[in-house]
Amino acid sequence: MNHQLKIAPSLLACDFSNLESEVKNCEKYGADILHVDVMDGHFVPNITIGPLIVKSIKPHTSLPIDCHLMITNPDDYIDDFADAGADYISVHAEVCNHLHRTLTKIKERNCKAGIVLNPVTPLQFAYDAAEYCDFILLMSVNPGFGGQSFIPSFLEKCTKLREHLDRNGLNHVEIEVDGGVKIDNIREVVNAGANMIVSGSGLFKGDLEKNIREMRLAVI
Repeated sequence: MNHQLKIAPSLLACDFSNLESEVKNCEKYGADILHVDVMDGHFVPNITIGPLIVKSIKPHTSLPIDCHLMITNPDDYIDDFADAGADYISVHAEVCNHLHRTLTKIKERNCKAGIVLNPVTPLQFAYDAAEYCDFILLMSVNPGFGGQSFIPSFLEKCTKLREHLDRNGLNHVEIEVDGGVKIDNIREVVNAGANMIVSGSGLFKGDLEKNIREMRLAVI
């Protein structure tokens, strides 16, 4: 299955003093998903935003909202994010003791469920959980801050995961990438098997409309 390319601007890199207009511009200029980086200052060394911001964004866009929970106790907040309007919710394999239960809970809230693997977390977590996932997010930087450089070992890891999914009848599961993806490397990322492309500074730095358009052109 060839999954459709989905461009997901990471709102972490937008101008928060003009959040409504930034959200509307993402939709106007052809983004497919809005990516929300949720950080708790515990699992990752930064604190960002929570359900209240998601709830405030929801009325201003028809785009699906993708909430990446970089938090220590994600099970405690799934209902809050679902109630706020999340359409996708992903949780880190590194902090979930009962991944099947967590993913089931996300799906019960009618959200697409995903797991996230940090750069050196073994792919075996993804292999074992894939049948319960709608998507798998592979980090191409260490989570916690925007603007980091892409870690090249992601490419081999992503290729292996895509091959595993396709070989085992799980080709409906999408692969998301987050971290350091820009116009000059998106082609190799997509060639490795990812189709949900999160980008923060790669899109919001400079001309958002031009950057979204050039990212799409780069993979044709």
